[in-house]
Parts: sequence; C-alpha cells; structure tokens
Amino acid sequence: MNKEILIKKSKEVRKDIINMIYESKSGHPGGSLSCTDILTYLYFEKMNVDANNPKDENRDRFVLSKGHAAPALYGVLCEKGFFPREELNGLRKLGAILQGHPDKKKVPGVDVSTGSLGQGISNAVGMAVGLKLKKSKAKVYTVLGDGELQEGLVWEAAMAAAHYKLSNLVAVIDYNGLQIDGKNEDVMSISPLDDKFTSFGWNVVKCNGHDFEEIHEAFAKAEKCLDKPTVIIATTVKGKGVSFMENKAEWHGQAPSEEQRLQAIIDIER
Repeated sequence: MNKEILIKKSKEVRKDIINMIYESKSGHPGGSLSCTDILTYLYFEKMNVDANNPKDENRDRFVLSKGHAAPALYGVLCEKGFFPREELNGLRKLGAILQGHPDKKKVPGVDVSTGSLGQGISNAVGMAVGLKLKKSKAKVYTVLGDGELQEGLVWEAAMAAAHYKLSNLVAVIDYNGLQIDGKNEDVMSISPLDDKFTSFGWNVVKCNGHDFEEIHEAFAKAEKCLDKPTVIIATTVKGKGVSFMENKAEWHGQAPSEEQRLQAIIDIER
C-alpha cells in the first residue's frame, strides 16, 4: 500500500466533491466527504476493477448502498478513468450521466443503481450469492451509512448474508454519527452496532475510516474470515476535511456558496 498516493487521491476526490456540488447547487457533501477515504482505498488499493473492461466477469463488485453519497463514487470513478473529467461538471443536470444517485444504465463502473436506503446491501447480498454459486473468486463490497441501518431491510439482508455464509461479502459502515435530522442516537439509536452484527452471525472489524493503515488492516482481517460475511465499522467524520462542515448535520444535503467553496478547497489542500 502506498499511503501517500492514497492521501493524494483522496484530496483530489474531496475537491471534486465540493466543486461538483457547488456547480449543481444541490447535493450531499457531508456524507460524501466522510466516506471518501474508504472509497479511495477500495478503488486504488483493494478492488480488482479495470476501467478498460468494466464488465469483466471476474471483477470485484461495488455497491454504494448510501446512494446519496454519489459524488464520492463519481470522484473515484473519474480518477480511476471510467469516464472523462468533464462529466463531473454535469452533476444533477438534465441529460447528464451523473445524477443525484448512481445509475447503472448511465454511469460506467456502477454495478447497481442505488438511492432508496437499505436496498443497496440487499443487492450486494444477492450478487454475493450469485458469485458464490458460480464459484467465482470475485468479491462484493458495499458501503452503508449509519443512519441507513435504521432501515429494516438492512437487517433482513444481514440475516440472509450470514445464513448463506457469504465470506465473499464485505460491508463497510460509514459511521459518522449524523444523519439529516441530527445525531443517530437522537433520531433512532443503532447502538451497540458491533454486538448487533455479531448476533446476526457476521465477522466484525472496527477501524478509523480516515486512517489508511487502519483501513488496510481492517480489510486484511476481512480476507482471513472464510466462513461468514464481514462488516467493517469505520468511524468517520461527517464533512471530513472541510473545517466548517465537519460534524455538522446541516451539511448533510446543501451546496456551498462561492466563498464557502473556495474555503473548502483551501482546507482540503492543507
């Protein structure tokens, strides 16, 4: 793992997130910034994916279950070469391929269209079952929001994943503690998260979702688990990298002004 390259890539993706949302005048910066390091690690270190062969049957699959964090996914896909950089300027605009949530039919590199919370991990479980039946060595990775865990569908999927012993499935929880209405614990408590997944039959790993060495170690532990699915509970900061957005629920779904955009870029480049 080249930590310096990952840090550089994550900064570029964060700047893309800010610029995309500024240009579109709408979007979800907070949760996009909190999962940036996780997606950067997956696409530039972990996953077997090739922009020149995006439909390769042997590729690893990725599902952004928290589909509103699409700008983070678009940023890494662009950096990886799945589509031209000029497409980023069209976020949420009529006729553009990059809409508010990922669209499999329009965006190269997107394996599943997502948006309705809870359905992403359900798709990921189905994909993992299919790959297991084919005896494929490919893995399925999915990133969920912590607020998303309030959806009952998530736990149905979790139960199924354990039942079918899907060791080819790794779910990452972007655990930033906030959702659109405030703190998770105030809206609907999801604690104790590790105990809940353990009781559902999952291998549970924890890490700092902004420390690439810890992220690397967490995925290494997931690789060693051969009889059950793994969930990585990654502690993150909503709005990570932008001083006035960090740990602020109000930045769940609003665009920055021009002044705020400039300040955000300065913060990220530090």
